[in-house]
Amino acid sequence: MPDTPPATALPFGGAISRYFREEAPADIRKAIEDGDPDEVLTDSYPYDRWMKKKAYEAEMDRLQLELVKLQGDLKATGKRMVLVFEGRDAAGKGGAISRVTENLNPRVARIVALSKPSDVEAGQWYFQRYIAHLPTRGEIVLFDRSWYNRGIVEHVFGFCKPEDRAHFFAQLPRFEEMLAEEGFLFAKFWLNVGRAEQLRRFLAREGDPMKRWKLSQIDVDGLPKWDAYSEAIRETLDRSHTDAAPWTVVLADDKYRARLEVVRHILSLTDYAGKGDIGTPDTRIVGGPDIRRG
Repeated sequence: MPDTPPATALPFGGAISRYFREEAPADIRKAIEDGDPDEVLTDSYPYDRWMKKKAYEAEMDRLQLELVKLQGDLKATGKRMVLVFEGRDAAGKGGAISRVTENLNPRVARIVALSKPSDVEAGQWYFQRYIAHLPTRGEIVLFDRSWYNRGIVEHVFGFCKPEDRAHFFAQLPRFEEMLAEEGFLFAKFWLNVGRAEQLRRFLAREGDPMKRWKLSQIDVDGLPKWDAYSEAIRETLDRSHTDAAPWTVVLADDKYRARLEVVRHILSLTDYAGKGDIGTPDTRIVGGPDIRRG
């Protein structure tokens, strides 16, 4: 581990560094201390090291052109696309979303990242504030976290009552079935990352003044709740993986490989004018909930 500034200069009083030193499991600390930046820390991940940057950039450039073709086709045909991004904290959701949208027209591809509900929204039907952001003809909407907060984060931190969560799960399948019936091109991504890699990314954010804004009190308070998160994730994915709205789970310890799989899956959702070869999915790191590890 590199030297870190004094705790007073770090966000949340250096709580992440303190957790690493004093509370993190010994094997997690050792993996972080011994690992080099390009080494994958999760034993169950099928690759030992990150994909080479040059190979990643070449493949991503090719897929970026396909995304632009897809955007043109959606605009011409009036198709509507809804993409839900969920995952472990620091799993790379924001980076994956950025790679999807970086060459798209922001009037066509909109990112929706909702904050804590207002008093008015808290009194509405739970799904109501998300419905207001669904796309019109020719648009793509990317939800950076979504209605799945109720299944996982709210449950782990006790922000919702058990009966509210049960009601959510009762209504969820029909809600997503209606999206499919309405004709939306709909995909749900779960980005998973190992415990050591997650903590390594939190430590990097804590030490980088340009990335500290990504940290929140929830991130800090969630550090010792890994097992509670794991159980909530398992139950949520299992209960919401349906024929109408299946999950695409991506093992994201290597952000390069994960981003490529996300883009490739989006391109696979529909045919579009001039569609080229988008490659085949790497089934070692992408699949349904059964591929989830940790």
